Amino acid sequence: MPVTPEYELTTDASRGRLSVSGDWTIHTVGKISDRLASEDASGLDGLEVDCAELGKLDTAGAFVIDRFACRSGAGNVEPVNASDQATALLKQAGELRPERDDEARKREFGVVDLLERTGRATMHFIDETVETLSFLGETIMAMAHIVTRPSKMRWTALVSVMEDSGLDAVPIVAFLSFFVGMVVAFIGATTLSEFGATIFTVELVGIAILREFGVILTAIILAGRTNSAFTAQIGAMRMRQEVDAMTTLGLNPMDVLVVPRAFAMLVMTPVLTLIAVLFGVGGGAFVSWLALDINPTVFMNRLQNYVPIENFWVGMSKAPVFGLVVALIGCRQGLLVGGSVQSLGQSTTKSVVQALFSIIVIDALFAIFYLELGV
Repeated sequence: MPVTPEYELTTDASRGRLSVSGDWTIHTVGKISDRLASEDASGLDGLEVDCAELGKLDTAGAFVIDRFACRSGAGNVEPVNASDQATALLKQAGELRPERDDEARKREFGVVDLLERTGRATMHFIDETVETLSFLGETIMAMAHIVTRPSKMRWTALVSVMEDSGLDAVPIVAFLSFFVGMVVAFIGATTLSEFGATIFTVELVGIAILREFGVILTAIILAGRTNSAFTAQIGAMRMRQEVDAMTTLGLNPMDVLVVPRAFAMLVMTPVLTLIAVLFGVGGGAFVSWLALDINPTVFMNRLQNYVPIENFWVGMSKAPVFGLVVALIGCRQGLLVGGSVQSLGQSTTKSVVQALFSIIVIDALFAIFYLELGV
C-alpha cells in the first residue's frame, strides 16, 4: 500500500524548508497537491526540500513540489538528504518550469539576445546546408551504384513512386497551369492595352510560361504535395523502426527508400513541366481568344515565329534539378524523424519550407547563369 504523502513547511526570513514524507507519486499526490497549493509562502528566495523521510517519488510528485517552489518565488529547488533519483526528478521538473523572471523576459528582446539568436540561426543554416550537400553526395553515389548495377534497382517501388508523384499530380498541375496562363494573359492584356500593343500578349505568355512559370509552378506543387509525402512516409517508417529493421536485414535504406524516389522525380518532373507548359499556353490562348479576339491559329503562329525555342529548353533544363531537390530534401527530412509524432510534424514542415526556399534560390542562380550565357 502506498504511504500517504505529508509535508511540513517552515520559513526563516526569505528561506523556506519543505520536509516531505511518504510516497509522492501520481497515485497519491492528488491528496496533497491542493493543500500544498493553498499554502501562503510567497516572497521566498530559496526553497530546500528535505527528502530524508521521502518514500517513492515520480515526475508527478516532483512537478507538484517544483510548482509550489515556483509560486513561492523561489529559484531552483535545493534537495537535501535526497537520493540520486529524487534529485534528478526535481531537477528535470525545474527545467520545465515556465519563465517567471521579468528581467529574463526583457533580456529575450535585448540586443545581445538578438545577436545571439541571429548567430545561432546562421550557424544552423550553415550546418543544414553542409549536411544537405553531404546527403546529396551520398544520394548521387547510391544512384551511380544502381546505374552500374541495374539488377539492384527496385523497379516496383520506382513505378509506384512515379505513379503517386507523377501520374496522380497531372490533374492539379494542368488545372493550376491553365489558370496561371489565363492570369498572365489578363495582366499582359491590361498593361499592354495602354500602349496599343495587346498583340504582344502572345510573346508575354509564351516567354513567361515556357521559361519560368511552367517549371516553377510544377516544382512548387511537387514541393507541397510530393515532398511532404516523402517525408511523412519515411518518417512513419522511422517511427515504427522499419528503417532500423532494414539495416538489421542488411538492406541499405539509401537503395531502398531514397534512390527509387530520386529516379522517379528525375523522370516525372520534366513530364509534369511539359504538361504545365502546354496547359499554361492553352490558358493564355483561351484568354487571348475571348478577351483580345486573337484567333488560336494566329496565337500559335505568332508564338512559333516570335518566341525562340530556347525559352522552352531553358525551362525544361531546370526540371530535373528541381525534381532531384524535392526528392533529396523530402527523403533527408524523413530519415531525420525521431520517435514522436511531433518530430514527424516538425520534419514535414521543415521539409516543405526547405524545398520551396531551395527552388527559389536555384531558379535565381539559373537566371544569373543563363543571363551570363546570353540565352
